[in-house]
Amino acid sequence: MEYREIVAVTGIGGLFQLLTTKSDGAIVRNLTDKSTKFIPARVHNVTPIESIEIYTIDENVRLHKVLQAIKESEATTPLIDAKKADNNIIKSYFKTVFPILDEERVYVSDMKKILKWYELLKANDLLRFDAYEQAEQQAATEEVVPEETTVAAEKPAKKAKAKKAATVDAGAEGKEVAPKKIARKKKTEE
Repeated sequence: MEYREIVAVTGIGGLFQLLTTKSDGAIVRNLTDKSTKFIPARVHNVTPIESIEIYTIDENVRLHKVLQAIKESEATTPLIDAKKADNNIIKSYFKTVFPILDEERVYVSDMKKILKWYELLKANDLLRFDAYEQAEQQAATEEVVPEETTVAAEKPAKKAKAKKAATVDAGAEGKEVAPKKIARKKKTEE
């Protein structure tokens, strides 16, 4: 099981491992009790948690960055219980752990959900984000490529297709007129 296989389902709490998808829904396994069930697409939306972004002051960041910050700060700042903690305590916890979080757009309920998800992912040993960090480093090195290299790598422009020339009627004030179609005579059998 990997982090990229984990999904959240609307209307159902917790996290799930996506086993397979069907045209009318998905089959998922609950991370808490390991039960398997069918999620109908007409009733629920299935969202991979690797695609979830969190609002920050500057730009949105992926959820795994917030989870990584919680993991790194766990040694200095103890993890709080999302079920028992007061809203102000949860806000102050996120200010210390992830200070660029936009508090106006990220609600306390979202923060509680992040903490619950963190505990679930930690219990299932899914807090390994090395692949994501390597992909970000590779994307950063690709952005630094000199301009000369990118110009040489571009594909040549496609040639424009030649259009049929339109005839210009001199007496029609320079307007283009399509050539007249000539009707063909039908073949008669003899």
